[in-house]
Amino acid sequence: MTTDCGNHEEQKRHKVYRRLFAAFLLLVIFVLLVVLIVWLVLRPTKPKFYLQDASVAQFNLSSGDGTLTAVLQVTLASRNPNDRIGVYYDRVDAFALYKAQQVTATTALPPGYQGHNDVTVWSPYLYGAAVPLGPYLADALSQDQNAGYILLYVRVVGSLRWKVGTWISGHYHLQVNCPVFLTVDSGRSHGGDPSTPYLRFQHMTACSVDV
Repeated sequence: MTTDCGNHEEQKRHKVYRRLFAAFLLLVIFVLLVVLIVWLVLRPTKPKFYLQDASVAQFNLSSGDGTLTAVLQVTLASRNPNDRIGVYYDRVDAFALYKAQQVTATTALPPGYQGHNDVTVWSPYLYGAAVPLGPYLADALSQDQNAGYILLYVRVVGSLRWKVGTWISGHYHLQVNCPVFLTVDSGRSHGGDPSTPYLRFQHMTACSVDV
């Protein structure tokens, strides 16, 4: 009799545990379902980036060893097009490329929060000191200078998170590519050293954004 009572109590405890576990599982599923529905309804749109300006302080290609020294200041604008979703920029780095080769060091941009339809502007300096170029790239850059135009790219990489109400998502990888169209003018036209080309930024450009 005592053994039967003990078994009965054990079965009751197992039933209570199973019901508690089932209730907890249903709660988790419900919360995840609500988050999924909110996410699908709001459907975040990735930020839009624009290259507003680029100023070239130095851009010297050494004909002897094929190294490039460059100093640029670029102005990047990011707009959050979402009406109900904020963006946390946790890490944002920028650097310049020529034909897919990085020609400046990476510059860290200030992280921060971007509210609904807000615009954030960064104006970092990008530095490259005696960056070695492959023979093909050095020749291509020299030909571009002689032709009077150079196409660089400013790349932005980092991570962001979405904010919906009090809910904040996990991290998403961010990659932005901005074309920089430059025209080359000899030093004679602006009274400078003819051996030092003057590079002029042409116009604001929209950037491609991958999240």
